[in-house]
Amino acid sequence: MQNIFNAVKGKALGVAEYLTPVLKESKFLETGVLTPEEFVAAGDHLTHHCPTWQWHAGDPAYTRPYLPADKQFLLTRNVPCYKRVKQMEYQGSEAVVDEGDGDGGWVDTHSSADFGVATQQVAEMTLDDKEQEKRLEAAAPAQQTEEEDEDDEAFDMDEFDEMGKVQEEDPSEYKAPVVEPGLNDSMEGAVGGGATGEIVPTRRYDLHITYDKYYQTPRLWLTGYDESRAPLSVEAMYEDFSEDHANKTITVETHPHLAGGPPMASVHPCKHAETMKKLCEIMTSRGSRELQVHLYLIVFLKFMQAIVPTLEYDFTQNFAL
Repeated sequence: MQNIFNAVKGKALGVAEYLTPVLKESKFLETGVLTPEEFVAAGDHLTHHCPTWQWHAGDPAYTRPYLPADKQFLLTRNVPCYKRVKQMEYQGSEAVVDEGDGDGGWVDTHSSADFGVATQQVAEMTLDDKEQEKRLEAAAPAQQTEEEDEDDEAFDMDEFDEMGKVQEEDPSEYKAPVVEPGLNDSMEGAVGGGATGEIVPTRRYDLHITYDKYYQTPRLWLTGYDESRAPLSVEAMYEDFSEDHANKTITVETHPHLAGGPPMASVHPCKHAETMKKLCEIMTSRGSRELQVHLYLIVFLKFMQAIVPTLEYDFTQNFAL
């Protein structure tokens, strides 16, 4: 039912986008939206700092006149996805980025990292002077014993052999490995990604970023493939999306710049402007510099990670909120 609603809503918004005038005046800091020119500038900055992203022209029949012909949308291919969402264990508390709507806002599952484990590991690697001194004292007798053993007369190897303590082995002799019962079955389950296995087949995703004229924000599109490069079904792709956003924020629609392809999963942009505005306000309240518009897509990809946490696409520079 939700998918049917999303499809009807997508058709209605397509008509609304056609009737919506192109945004000319920058309102980035006030409302979180972008003009087409600002979208292109942010895209150029992204492709410069992260060359895996590239501009594409798409199908000429679907060229948008308010964007350069060779910069209709951004694309990165073969993004690895090593885990399913259910296999991820989030550490730290969740944070609501934007709670101004009745749906509860955007949930950022990576808001704060749990540094307890890391701190403990560092503490274990650090020895104070007393512990180090005790360990050195304990090791001294053993070292002295080894030195005394070195001073003893060496064994006569012929005499040692006569005592039956040397057994000749042919290093080229083949020895069959011992296989425990049921080992092959468990290994097949692991390789196949079954319930008993630990190895999960790696999936790959192609990610697209388009400009939505109606919402005046970027929009993320995703299409996935299995290890054999066969397209994933919508149900299979939902295994890689946050359960808080699947079937709600993520919709299945037709790509605006490609013809003839199957419908693609997309993160609906209805909350993008509000979220970006909220992030700008957070930066200002913490005394950070005012967010520049050319950084828009880098920040955009950061908060998209909360929706698709299993995709390893974010290799941009660090950005602290």
